[in-house]
Amino acid sequence: MREAVKDYETVKQAVDAAAAVHGDPSWLIDRRLAAVDGVAKLPLPEMRRLDFHRWPLTANTELNWHDSDAKLADDVAGDNQRIQVVQVGQTTVSIALPQALADQGVILTDIFTAFKDYPELTQKYFMTKVIPANEDKLTSYHAAFLNAGVFLYVPKGVVVDKPVEIYTVQDSTFKAPLVAHVLVVAEANSDVQVIQHLSTKGEEENVASCVVEIDVKPNANVHFSSLDEFGPKTQTYLNRRAYLEADAKMEWAIGMMNDANTVADFATELVGDGSQADSKVIAITSAKQHDGINNRVTNRGKHSTANILQRGVLLEKSELIFNGIGHIVHGASGANAEQENRVLMMSDYAHGDANPILLIDENDVIAGHAASVGQVDEDQLYYLMSRGIDKALAQRLVIRGFLGAVLSAIPLPEVQQEMIAILERKLEDGQKFE
Repeated sequence: MREAVKDYETVKQAVDAAAAVHGDPSWLIDRRLAAVDGVAKLPLPEMRRLDFHRWPLTANTELNWHDSDAKLADDVAGDNQRIQVVQVGQTTVSIALPQALADQGVILTDIFTAFKDYPELTQKYFMTKVIPANEDKLTSYHAAFLNAGVFLYVPKGVVVDKPVEIYTVQDSTFKAPLVAHVLVVAEANSDVQVIQHLSTKGEEENVASCVVEIDVKPNANVHFSSLDEFGPKTQTYLNRRAYLEADAKMEWAIGMMNDANTVADFATELVGDGSQADSKVIAITSAKQHDGINNRVTNRGKHSTANILQRGVLLEKSELIFNGIGHIVHGASGANAEQENRVLMMSDYAHGDANPILLIDENDVIAGHAASVGQVDEDQLYYLMSRGIDKALAQRLVIRGFLGAVLSAIPLPEVQQEMIAILERKLEDGQKFE
């Protein structure tokens, strides 16, 4: 259905009032109001071969505040030895940061506390350089109706020796969008691993808008992994992006296992000379869901190196679109951009695309791509079945191997096991369909 015509001046007045009641600083309110104009005027982002224009990703234009039941996060493992934030909807359930890291200047807090307590950082980095709020309709919507999130700051030279865990539980026990933002700033020569876990509790139909911004300073090293498992009644927009300065390193390991329609925009800007990025994504689609993923790396710095690895498994009547986009801009001499996009079709009713796109504006570079859409390797199946393994289990073992590059990149063993358990459940259900 076409979105109803809205009176955006009235929307702005309501957002202004709700943000003031919430205690947002004036600079954030100003950005919210400017973003409402963007929702009204800007187009949706481009997603090759996926039509998501009728999805209700910007339909709810109310900024409301709700408390959620902390018990919805009772299944999240936690203790004082972890570095962890747990949020249910707009409610921060717990924050654990060892005192030794706090003494070194590490900041880990909910994003609205950060807006108030650290304006010199958040005003500079929140939706300005890495993901501009006025980039398109979906980024504007996110900035205007932000209602949850986390801020992580790692000072110069600090090495965080344990993964920072960010658990976000969408509260779908009532009708309300989740608009959650993770902002990470890693100063020069710092090192940090971050794990994000997105999930749903409740049965209401809702929208989730989840954005991650990572600013990686010179010679810093950031590893970001995620397990996305929003429920079957959550239509999702994901935007994860990093900005790398000289000799910075960024690793992505993303497991997209949502149960409903998802549009995802993952990007890494290699601005500094010698910067490096490795972007690994796996996606499992099932039932009648439609997923579209843009995974972009842009080499701007000299001798920068970027790699994209995407692997997808399609079940039942689902659709999965991988757009791998490698762009080497003029002046990025010595750059290297490689990508591999592979899709396994587990159903005759599914539809998958693996679209490699190379945009090369410089001569002295290396660039390449590989893409395939097919079924499970029959030789591998035959080998396993010849050892007495039934076909259904043999298929699942082959698929686990196919996805292993991302599964093995998750730093917490329990998150690895949870991802494998979700994968097994989806595969078993998909095989029953066949």
